[in-house]
Amino acid sequence: MAKKKLNYNRKKKVVINSKVLNHRLMFFLVIVIILFTLIFLRLFKVMLLENKKYNYTLDKLTYTEVLGSSAPRGRIYDRNHNLLVDNKAVKTIYYKKDKKTTTEEELDLSYIVSKNINIDYDKTTESMKREFFLAKNKDICKKKITKEEWQKLEERKLTSQQIEKLKKERITDEELSSLQEEDTKAAYLYYLMNKGYTYDEKIIKSEDVSDEEYAYIAEHAQELPGFNTKLDWDRVYLYGDTFRSILGTVSSTTQGIPSDNKEEYLKNGYLLSDRVGLSYLEKQYETYLKGKKEKYRVINRHELALIEEGKRGNDIVLSIDINLQREVENILAEEVIKTKSEPNTQYYDHSFVIIQDPKTGEILAMAGKRAVYENGGYIAKDYTPASLTSPMTPGSVVKAASMLVGYNQNAIKIGEYMVDECIKIAATKEKCSWKTLGRINDIEALALSSNVYQFKTAIRVAGSSYEYNKGLTVKPETFKTYRDMYHSFGLGVKTGIDLPIESSGYTSNSTKAGNLLDFVMGQFETYTPIQLSQYATTLANGGSRLEPHLLKEVHESTNSIELGKTIKTVDKKVLNTIDTKSEYMARVKEGLHAVTMSSYGLGRNYIDAKYDPSGKTGTSQSFIDTDNDGVIDTETISTAFIGYAPTNDPKISIVVTSPDSSHPNSNIDYNSLVTLHITKKVTNKYFEMYPLN
Repeated sequence: MAKKKLNYNRKKKVVINSKVLNHRLMFFLVIVIILFTLIFLRLFKVMLLENKKYNYTLDKLTYTEVLGSSAPRGRIYDRNHNLLVDNKAVKTIYYKKDKKTTTEEELDLSYIVSKNINIDYDKTTESMKREFFLAKNKDICKKKITKEEWQKLEERKLTSQQIEKLKKERITDEELSSLQEEDTKAAYLYYLMNKGYTYDEKIIKSEDVSDEEYAYIAEHAQELPGFNTKLDWDRVYLYGDTFRSILGTVSSTTQGIPSDNKEEYLKNGYLLSDRVGLSYLEKQYETYLKGKKEKYRVINRHELALIEEGKRGNDIVLSIDINLQREVENILAEEVIKTKSEPNTQYYDHSFVIIQDPKTGEILAMAGKRAVYENGGYIAKDYTPASLTSPMTPGSVVKAASMLVGYNQNAIKIGEYMVDECIKIAATKEKCSWKTLGRINDIEALALSSNVYQFKTAIRVAGSSYEYNKGLTVKPETFKTYRDMYHSFGLGVKTGIDLPIESSGYTSNSTKAGNLLDFVMGQFETYTPIQLSQYATTLANGGSRLEPHLLKEVHESTNSIELGKTIKTVDKKVLNTIDTKSEYMARVKEGLHAVTMSSYGLGRNYIDAKYDPSGKTGTSQSFIDTDNDGVIDTETISTAFIGYAPTNDPKISIVVTSPDSSHPNSNIDYNSLVTLHITKKVTNKYFEMYPLN
């Protein structure tokens, strides 16, 4: 009985356990069905309902764009639309790796091609040789890695890049020395073929490609997979050396972007190999002139699909009149060389000319020429960039600004007379004008370039009074009063000219009384020719300091020689106006007119009277270091002229400077008139080209 009951209980347990198990299986089955349903619904949503969305996301994640080779730059024209700078076709040999090309095939190609094109193979470095040896001797180099290092590679304690580096480092000098001349040439070509990204076009040669080299690659392109030819571009200057230095330079294909500001270029989307403007106008207007490169999409590591055509850069029109510029440069070259044959000119070697439109600030011509002794004689070389960076002591040309300070500070009145006589401050030498001028008024003071009139005015501005051989005390702020006026004309500050380099000249912190007297007659601080030009322009237009500029317009590029749509016009920019009364400015301009047009004016022969000019001459003592020992040891005389014409409706302002044009000599009393000669010839040429109505 007990045995039957036990069996019954066991059967009952089995039935219960079986039911529990069935319930559990059913529960898990339901869960699985639910999960599969959710997965199915999710897949349905992803694959059907949101298919476009995820395909777009995938494309976006895997989408890569690359740019083609450098596009031609924009053209540069002068104000009359004469073409100054264009692009010319340049034969180029390049290599673009085919995805099927193996390393062994590339090595063979490097040997074949290096025998048929001439490249500077001296540029082959030891690193290039090691890379080449490794590619050529894989099995030998593989044995240079120990079992332990291979094990570390498997364990990911070393990377494959580190293994390759170890292989190259362990190539012995003896193994490298086994490379013959043909191996070295092939090594350099192999390096050129493989630098950069796989899908990049590698420029193999783009300078001085001979017709034979070009033809060889073009004719054997099928036998040399990846090698081909194309026409790249280079700059061509249609007016030769005229204005050449200010037009600037462009980097070569192999040079690429400059390393000194590489990060800035890369941040703005440039590639290391891109060609960019390196100096002056090419650099200043890089954003306009640079071409728009072709744009490709990377389909795989080796194939590209064109998605956007390239385009030549925008064209720019300059304010320069290239024919006037050429005439100015010719006159300068002739006069600079001729002056070197005159007495007392052993320290003279250059002069500058700048012509501006005083109504707009446009620069019409800007030139500098320097006499250089070569092969037994002097030749004139371009020195134009120094007109922005080479300051000189200006002399009396600053007296127009000094006179305005006197009027503004009520130190002098219009028409006031003073006695021009040598003045003597205690413990100093006498200070005089170029001769004793006697009783003169403000107009005559400018026309005759009186130093003493300015001295006495400055002493009053300083709140002091003058007594012969007595001490003189001036308020330090007097220097600031004069300097502020000079700065408002552009003297001693940067002019804002649209070029990437400019000097502000020399400014002193000294406030000695004697220095104030030197200051007001232009014998204390130094200014560049472009600053003097801005000063002359401000006087010419009656008191508006305009920003000098070389850019006139920007045009969209076209497929013809014609200019495209205007996308930018440079208007005149007024930096400030002179803080003075209109009657004071008119009085100063009357004095400048007397300089060139009165019978006693010191500048009456600088510009022909028929053009009704105004202006101011300047002669200054300068000092130079003749033996390059860092010590100023020799006195020279520098000359300058600032002017404009016609007086009532100025067409041009002009500045001519000739630093160290003479050297005081007790044996021969002679000062060169080079500044006068240049001014006269240049202004005559201008009005010959642009006659007055």
